[in-house]
Amino acid sequence: MHDYMQALQQRFFRKPQCEDLRQTVEETCKELFTRMGDEDKRKLLLIVDSMDAIREEVSLESFITGFKLAWGISRELEADGLYSFDEEEMRQPWRRSQEED
Repeated sequence: MHDYMQALQQRFFRKPQCEDLRQTVEETCKELFTRMGDEDKRKLLLIVDSMDAIREEVSLESFITGFKLAWGISRELEADGLYSFDEEEMRQPWRRSQEED
């Protein structure tokens, strides 16, 4: 099921447009890289890669949780009987009296 939910997320998730933030991160990383030694660069890249992996996992778990919530709401609504606007309108006493006139 995890793969199916991942495919659904890829299909429907739209990445937010954060160009200003992305540009700031990119410029700051470039500036730091010019000041750092090789070992520090590797450590920073490991941190960045790990943060990306965590972000992806949290995003998927959030999507799955939202999907389960929507599915549960749908099941509850279905248990109460599916809503029909036409049926609701026909149950209104004032509607029937107007139609009979």
